[in-house]
Amino acid sequence: MQPSHTIPYDVIIAGAGPVGLFLACELRLAGCSVLVLEKAQAPHSPLKSLPFGLRGLSVPTIESLDRRGLLDDLKARAVSRDAPAAAHWMQQQRRPGGHFAGIQFFHDQIDSTQWPYRLPGPIGSVAADMTSIESIFAIRAEALGAEIRRGCSVEAFTQSIDGVAVEVTGATVNGRWLVGCDGGRSGVRKAAGIGFTGTEPEFTGYSVQVELSDPSALRPGRHYTPSGMYTFAAPGTFAMVDFDGGAAHRTEPQHDHIEAVLRKVSGIDVKVTALLLATTWTDRAYQATGYREGRVLLAGDAAHVHSPLGGQGLNLGLGDAMNLGWKLAATIRGDAPALLLDSYLAERHPVGAKVLDWSRAQVALMRPSRSSRALEAIVRDLIDTRDGATYFAERVWGVSLRYDLGAGHPLVGRSAPDFKFAGGTRLSERLRTGKGLLLDFEARASLQALASRWGDRVNYLAKDVKDRLGLTTLLVRPDGVVAWASEDASDSEEISQVTARWFGEPDALTLR
Repeated sequence: MQPSHTIPYDVIIAGAGPVGLFLACELRLAGCSVLVLEKAQAPHSPLKSLPFGLRGLSVPTIESLDRRGLLDDLKARAVSRDAPAAAHWMQQQRRPGGHFAGIQFFHDQIDSTQWPYRLPGPIGSVAADMTSIESIFAIRAEALGAEIRRGCSVEAFTQSIDGVAVEVTGATVNGRWLVGCDGGRSGVRKAAGIGFTGTEPEFTGYSVQVELSDPSALRPGRHYTPSGMYTFAAPGTFAMVDFDGGAAHRTEPQHDHIEAVLRKVSGIDVKVTALLLATTWTDRAYQATGYREGRVLLAGDAAHVHSPLGGQGLNLGLGDAMNLGWKLAATIRGDAPALLLDSYLAERHPVGAKVLDWSRAQVALMRPSRSSRALEAIVRDLIDTRDGATYFAERVWGVSLRYDLGAGHPLVGRSAPDFKFAGGTRLSERLRTGKGLLLDFEARASLQALASRWGDRVNYLAKDVKDRLGLTTLLVRPDGVVAWASEDASDSEEISQVTARWFGEPDALTLR
């Protein structure tokens, strides 16, 4: 059935944050028409700039950006350790790899040989501010042809058999699909009637910039106290946690209140002479019961919220966008196999649930109680071991991410290794078209003929690499996830079946 000509957009995205913009890039790469609606009039905010807007990117995020040719742009705007507004942990002599509830692990402790399906070599890290991240995504989205309207919020919508009518300020726009990337208080999620369940907050967190009468009264760094936790970067930047059950969240932080909390949490009689900037957050951990209702989908904070401890939120949301984009595009084109779009929930919901539990575990370690301090001491000892640091790096960096795609080679469901081909190109560069990739290290004519049947959806590459990891063949999805891998050179029939599973039948009719 052909789409209605009265529907001008394939996808309407609510929210022009990083997740919504990155999803717009993915959909436009696949040829879908996209409209992004953003409530805010302007993209900039002081909270998106340094120091509060600093975000560390996980390994899956870095790989995704590399596979779409965005990584170099982001690295050009990355925050270096000697930047004036760099985080306190970036200025240490010893290079930290991350933390768990404030307990750091370091690069020199990590044994990457325990990750056998990653190629040897250093794992890069990138930290950038939200302003830079959003700007780079917006520039790419618009360059690809996405339309971004600011000062427009989704007020309501109605679904029909072939589309969604979205009401915005003074107008109605029609799309075939609507994706809510509109944050933890998502209006799209609420209007769609999708459940949101989880655990209530134990604390109110504060990110503040102040002027102090005597900054030397406080030691820089992260500190646990009998009343909570605080991190101080001179002369007046703080992150504080007050275990008040989240009572102060969503109230406008005032000078006297901030001073009182700082005194309570630090245990020091400091005086705040000026409040420059402040925001609050909590450890509320909620997840949508489903990521789809009819023609409405959720991604990012609209699908899951948790504390910002460890910097997992942005990475989790960008992972949603990378997973959803190609699947939704294939559904719109009409060549998606059955249940492909359902695999978005099946793959991403468990990842979100795992991150929420990781966040809850950190909160349990941070509670200002004797038992938590005792547990913290044990975890600190464990992190200080080589195996411990490697485990926490694997979790925090996202190296352990693997989707359950059924039985098969241990690489299936993992991120594809960034193989280096003769001539100097890498696998990541071969994924920038947004298509799947069939790697044939044996250069078999039978596989080339097979791949040609999916030529509009899968690129075929018959090249050898410096380190095969014992493989002969690899089928990689557009999001860089290994769909099939083999060490056997006689498996054409199985490759055909797996390719059809992810890319549809080769003779499927397309709508576009």
